[in-house]
Amino acid sequence: MFLFTSSLVLILSVLMAIRFALLLGFFLLLDWYFYQAVSTVTQSYANSTKNLVRNFYWGFTVFSSLIMITAIIMGPLNAPKLLRVYVFAFIIVVEISKLVGVSFILIDDIIRLFRWILSFFQTTKTNQVTQISRIKFLQQMALGIAAIPFASLLFGMLKGAFDYRVKKIKLSLPNLPATFNGLKIVQISDIHTGSFTSTHHLEKAIEIIHQQKPDVIFFTGDIVNDKASELEGFSETFKKITAPLGVFSTLGNHDYGDYVQWESAAAKQENLEKIQLAHHEYGWKLLNNEHHVLEKDGEKIAVLGVENWGGNLRFPKYGKIDEAHLGTENIPIKLLLSHDPSHWDGQINKEYKDIDVMFSGHTHGMQFGIEIPGFKWSPSQYLYKQWAGLYQKENQYLYVNRGLGFIGYPGRVGILPEITVVELFRG
Repeated sequence: MFLFTSSLVLILSVLMAIRFALLLGFFLLLDWYFYQAVSTVTQSYANSTKNLVRNFYWGFTVFSSLIMITAIIMGPLNAPKLLRVYVFAFIIVVEISKLVGVSFILIDDIIRLFRWILSFFQTTKTNQVTQISRIKFLQQMALGIAAIPFASLLFGMLKGAFDYRVKKIKLSLPNLPATFNGLKIVQISDIHTGSFTSTHHLEKAIEIIHQQKPDVIFFTGDIVNDKASELEGFSETFKKITAPLGVFSTLGNHDYGDYVQWESAAAKQENLEKIQLAHHEYGWKLLNNEHHVLEKDGEKIAVLGVENWGGNLRFPKYGKIDEAHLGTENIPIKLLLSHDPSHWDGQINKEYKDIDVMFSGHTHGMQFGIEIPGFKWSPSQYLYKQWAGLYQKENQYLYVNRGLGFIGYPGRVGILPEITVVELFRG
């Protein structure tokens, strides 16, 4: 048994090494290919300048490779946060930009290939194939086009990630009790605490939240990326999120630790319990397939919350709306917190037509896209029918928050972090 286990470990180690070598080889090949454009554009420069450009380019390439090796050896979750969030992300931004620029170098090489083939059919005095030079214009285009995603993604890291925007909407609900007319709800979602290197920017967001003077606050899941340990040092910050009628929260797909290799099922369960306990320590009412009744002057509305229920991309269906809904049948207004917006079409507007408004997050708008008055676009829309903003079907509403934090790429381009203010009116 020991021999079998040792052999299996050895095989897995070899496969991982091969996978790593192929990945590193791909990036080095990409760097070499992109350098052809750099070399062509700088060929008329003085030798000292060309040497400086060459040394800087390949020096950064070696540095990038060492960073990648370090991150892979240490493991993504064990690498220092600054390395994991920003340094590694910066390198990926550089490589993505090169990948975009390479398309123009490829066009150049295809043209050169055809010119080289045609040269065999041309008669020359020396009867030799003429040398096919690179097209400098296309090489310059390659560098210029590569600079666009580089500048955009870098700006998204430095500015967009923390450029919090307040989105205000008003909803008219005919069954809203008179005492709740004008109820102001602030919704936040997808904090992803593990992506923040300090509390500074979250403190700024909380200040904006309180400036809205909410009656109640909803948090719709993904407080962490993977582990409860990400919350260390943030407790006092999250305790500042308060409202007169309370803070209600639910879990998102990242809160379950499904994307981590745990040493045991018990360890994974312990992590989830720590995250659930953290909600209570912050003074938030975590609604796991349950509801809470808000009451004023004898009139009531119900706040329901379910665990993550995903209808797209095989996300788990932990949510049990039947349990959360039970006991709310005679309450005139029902507000649902459900992390994944695909739950709306997947179940809510088909089976629970008495739920007036559903609040979701999850998509982040992919942290990339275009939003201008009257138009919005993001790659997220090809995966989710409802991916950002307000949607309506008959008398039911869905609001998809764009998220407060970020994950993976530590920035936002076009789709900015959001604090939503929803006011309910009778009518």
